[in-house]
Amino acid sequence: MTFTPLPMPTLETERLILRTWKPEDVECVHAVFSDEENAKYIGGTKPRWQSWRHFAMIIGHWNLHGFTQFAIETKDTRATVGFAGPWFPEGWSEPEIGYSLVPDAHGQGFATEAAIATLKYAYQDLGWKTAISSIDEHNDGSKHVARKMGAIFENRTMLFEEFPAETWRHLPPEQFLERHA
Repeated sequence: MTFTPLPMPTLETERLILRTWKPEDVECVHAVFSDEENAKYIGGTKPRWQSWRHFAMIIGHWNLHGFTQFAIETKDTRATVGFAGPWFPEGWSEPEIGYSLVPDAHGQGFATEAAIATLKYAYQDLGWKTAISSIDEHNDGSKHVARKMGAIFENRTMLFEEFPAETWRHLPPEQFLERHA
């Protein structure tokens, strides 16, 4: 059986390569979801088989929408450290820019760098006119990323009627692209 990569573009930032998915990237997805501290903000820990299903969902999202979150690879180590980008699954109120990193990659600015690059892509290449980030109400790290991007808190909501979250509204395209030129 062969793996066919998605025809995703590759985005580059100063320190990151945002790219299509490879079969071995399931290890990164599992690292995100197997760490209790990390996963508590994104639905809780998952055994490997559920991490694989999430990995498959990210890839399948491309076929349904023509966009999905990118694998985040560092330029210096070539390690896959997370995923970020456009996201709009069933049940979401609006298109979102989401981001998750493996625990060892936290605190280095990777989430902000990747989220800015992928929101630029969503505005410039996908033609989005608006974007949000849905953030667990206790996830101060993700709120910090949203603030650095220029997003503002909009409201509290419940995802799937069971997960308390906050909606953070990103700047409109013109303002965002001017701020992050």
